[in-house]
Amino acid sequence: MLNAVEFQAKIQNGLIQIPDEYKQELGEGEDIKVIVLVKKKSSRQRDIIDELTENPVQVDGFLNREEIYNR
Repeated sequence: MLNAVEFQAKIQNGLIQIPDEYKQELGEGEDIKVIVLVKKKSSRQRDIIDELTENPVQVDGFLNREEIYNR
């Protein structure tokens, strides 16, 4: 019978620390299967265009799309 346990941890000196709440369940000498999912960091840094796309600046008195094409 398989029992799944999920927790987050940081690798320190090549070791993954098992939280105290699971140590008794995952006792010494137990056969376990480990699957590691790594949270990848973004390959590029966010820039001003990313920020403005998500949070456009509203400017009073600025022409809107319709006014631009009517000129």
